Amino acid sequence: MNFEERDTYGIYKDRSNEGPGPRLMGADTLLGNDVYNENEEDLGDIKEIMLDMTNGQVAYAVLSYGGFLGMGERLFAVPWDALKLDTANKRFILNIDKVRLENAPGFDKGHWPDMADQTWRDEIEAFYQSRPPVEQQSRQTQPPPQQRM
Repeated sequence: MNFEERDTYGIYKDRSNEGPGPRLMGADTLLGNDVYNENEEDLGDIKEIMLDMTNGQVAYAVLSYGGFLGMGERLFAVPWDALKLDTANKRFILNIDKVRLENAPGFDKGHWPDMADQTWRDEIEAFYQSRPPVEQQSRQTQPPPQQRM
């Protein structure tokens, strides 16, 4: 399923380039979107989008991988900046090998981790070679070291 199929409010129906998308999109329209890697391997789909309520940023997309009819599926918290929206194919791209994903820190739907725990966050960000949104924002707004006062 892709964002156009989940567009209950008609956000993306206007093809005249007016309105939101793809730079600004409704979170609900992204749920269920497929995730592939650059080798065209299907990695699963987005089950949830986790917001960091302290800074108003998207922290993670919860990726579902494996299983059959919800049985045996594993969930992975993927840092938002590790995903790239592929507008041509209406899906996300995650630059990770399928075997590496199978060995990623994951969880099942009955045992969610404490995503606010800094040790857990550090492990996830290191695995996906990601930086937390606050760190990204501060790097963008701070002048280079030689110009700071």
